[in-house]
Amino acid sequence: MAWTVWICGRPGSGKSTIARALGSLLEGRGIHAQILSTDILRKVVTPEPTYSEEERRMVYATLVFIAKILNQNGVNVILDATANLKSYRDVGRREIENLIIAYVDCPLEICMKREAERKETYGAPRDIYKRGLAGESTTVPGIGVPYEVPEDPDIVLDSVKFTAQENAEKILEIILHKYS
Repeated sequence: MAWTVWICGRPGSGKSTIARALGSLLEGRGIHAQILSTDILRKVVTPEPTYSEEERRMVYATLVFIAKILNQNGVNVILDATANLKSYRDVGRREIENLIIAYVDCPLEICMKREAERKETYGAPRDIYKRGLAGESTTVPGIGVPYEVPEDPDIVLDSVKFTAQENAEKILEIILHKYS
């Protein structure tokens, strides 16, 4: 029975790092999972992104569709996706049978600091908070557009108190409990 873990949170919260740590933990146990990132998918679906609401809805619908198809073919999936609106996550809940939503909780100020200092972006655009605060971009979650904190995640991960590895281990416990 294949499953999907959707790791969501603000840009700079640690989603990508946790996703990769989880992927490594799973591989170490002989469990394969495909990581799907909105930042990477967006480069294919919308090579010149506007980050409009319509475009975001399309990108998230595509992400959910791919995860669902992979699951139906026995492939486990880790979604690395901000999912700033509840409606995006609701589509995942409706469409993906075995879904775990893991919300990465991190204060906006720390996300901004991390985003400004990070060396590896995992496909994300650089300086989004800087551009958002300068008024150069009105589509930054938590600055120009809302970030709706999930009301019903399966797990809340604190990326300030815990390392990416520790948070990945918490997700792994849920996966093993629910799907092994």
